Amino acid sequence: MEEAALTPLQVYVLLHLRRANTDYAKGIARKLGLRQEEVVPVLAQLERMHLVERSPGSAIKRSEARFKLAHEVRKHHLYYTLTRGGRHKVRSLLGAGIQRYLRERYSAEAPDVLEVLRRSGCENHLVTARLVSMPGEQAKELLERMRREKLVEACTAKVLKRKHRKAKAKKETRTHHTYYRLSRMGELLLRGVL
Repeated sequence: MEEAALTPLQVYVLLHLRRANTDYAKGIARKLGLRQEEVVPVLAQLERMHLVERSPGSAIKRSEARFKLAHEVRKHHLYYTLTRGGRHKVRSLLGAGIQRYLRERYSAEAPDVLEVLRRSGCENHLVTARLVSMPGEQAKELLERMRREKLVEACTAKVLKRKHRKAKAKKETRTHHTYYRLSRMGELLLRGVL
């Protein structure tokens, strides 16, 4: 299975489990700022792909679950850990890079678009397209696709201050277009969750 077939949320869950060693849906959702109901089906899909498995036993130690604060806790949730195939998939994602994953999944300009949003805060599709040298409509389609997959989100303010839109020198900008910014998951994926 190619990396590009995985959704960004699935990639994030795999990378998160690599760091955490074992975790449950609510812990993963909390880290991303999502609802638990959004993460549970992703874990089920990854389990069907044999990339994650349920962690056995009735108790878990901090040495196994790195994000736990207590030395040992009883399992009150369903914990997941990476399978051997999942560890190989994460290694290939990190070895070749998240940049390659983004190029294969979206387009050659996708990493540059996300980098522009990371640096500028909120930006519209026209300025983003100009900064990465691509047509405006293509940039809008790319941003909307990444918004549907929760890599970017729309800025909801009607007036953006200079601190929200760093690429613009004006004090304030009235929003006549849809402005986009990196979501929490987009930031974490861009950093490679490291």
